[in-house]
Amino acid sequence: MKKLFNLLGSLFATIAVALLLNYWLQSFGNPGYVMIGIGHWSLETSLVIFSISLLLGFFVFYQLFRCIGWLIRLPGHLKSRGKNIRFNRSQEALIAGLVDSVEGNWEKAENILIKHASHSGAPLIHYLTAARAAQSRGAFDKRDEYLKKATDHAPDSDVIIGLTQAELNLSGNQFEQALETLTRLHSIDPNHANVLKLLHQTYQHVGDWHGIRKLIPSLHSQQILMEAEVKLLETETYSQLLKEAATNANIVDLKTLWSEIPSFIKNMPSIAAIYFAAMIYVGADNEIEEELIEILSSRWDETLLVLFGSLQSNNVVTQLETAEKWSYVHQDNAVLLAVMGKLAIKCEDSFKAESYLAKSIAVEPTVQAYQFLGDLLFAQGDQEGASRCYKNGLELASSELVARIDRLPS
Repeated sequence: MKKLFNLLGSLFATIAVALLLNYWLQSFGNPGYVMIGIGHWSLETSLVIFSISLLLGFFVFYQLFRCIGWLIRLPGHLKSRGKNIRFNRSQEALIAGLVDSVEGNWEKAENILIKHASHSGAPLIHYLTAARAAQSRGAFDKRDEYLKKATDHAPDSDVIIGLTQAELNLSGNQFEQALETLTRLHSIDPNHANVLKLLHQTYQHVGDWHGIRKLIPSLHSQQILMEAEVKLLETETYSQLLKEAATNANIVDLKTLWSEIPSFIKNMPSIAAIYFAAMIYVGADNEIEEELIEILSSRWDETLLVLFGSLQSNNVVTQLETAEKWSYVHQDNAVLLAVMGKLAIKCEDSFKAESYLAKSIAVEPTVQAYQFLGDLLFAQGDQEGASRCYKNGLELASSELVARIDRLPS
């Protein structure tokens, strides 16, 4: 409509100019004439007619050339308009696909997204969303196909495509595939936050504590986890590594790992207990005796005390004397008295052993103390006393078991 108004306006303006020109020439007595000769032909007319014809001819030819130009550009306009229509439809399809995906209409979302992906301004989003929809309905082959198409359409988007693939692998419990993808992405961008986060989760799923140990500095520096979470993860990691080294019965690995553990973790009794128990398990009792004594002398812990009593020391007498020194500070400690009784049995000092074990039971009866005292009495020939200790120990063990069962959630 606007173009029609422009055309009519130009036409009326041309006519108006012609009329004004005619009026101006008529004001002269002799308006003049124009003669054009070509070979044997000649054309003679008044100046008014010639001027009006010239203006109208210019208008006609101007519009003719404009029309020819429009016709030349018409295929391009039609193509561009068709492209815009397809683009708008693809945008609408993307919104519809996202809505269907959120609502759980996986197959419908998948179909509409793929149908319009090639005409979209963001085909990557179409393919990645379709891959998620395919994963949700269990079509793993289709998921991989869409991820491949996403790579073909956006070869420079390795990280975002790889992250999507890793997330889908993780949600599908395909941990090995996820680890392979994330390892490749980590080599491309070692400090990418999402790569580090997913890599940490994958390592935990597969139990790769060595991998987590290498990843901890990056998790901390890139602030992927809060400081408290990093320390908790670090503690769990070294705990698991100590258990692995103990399982492999490798003394060198245990000692090397212990020397590399940060001090704040070493000072945790639970971690120290794992290390010392592992060293006892692999038969390295004598290598940890002095360190264990040093720790117990400065930081009392009953779990470590029990481990001290389990050491196969080269000098049991000195070991008992060390424990007796602690009794001056930790008087009437049932665990310490039981350990002293156990060490006295090893020293073949029956009088001390019976005295310590009886005191331990008097302070706080334990199954282990009853067992040690029963074994001692049995070795001395006091079968009645031994039977009484064993009976009391069994009753105590039974009551503890019943108490544990009662504490279980119904």
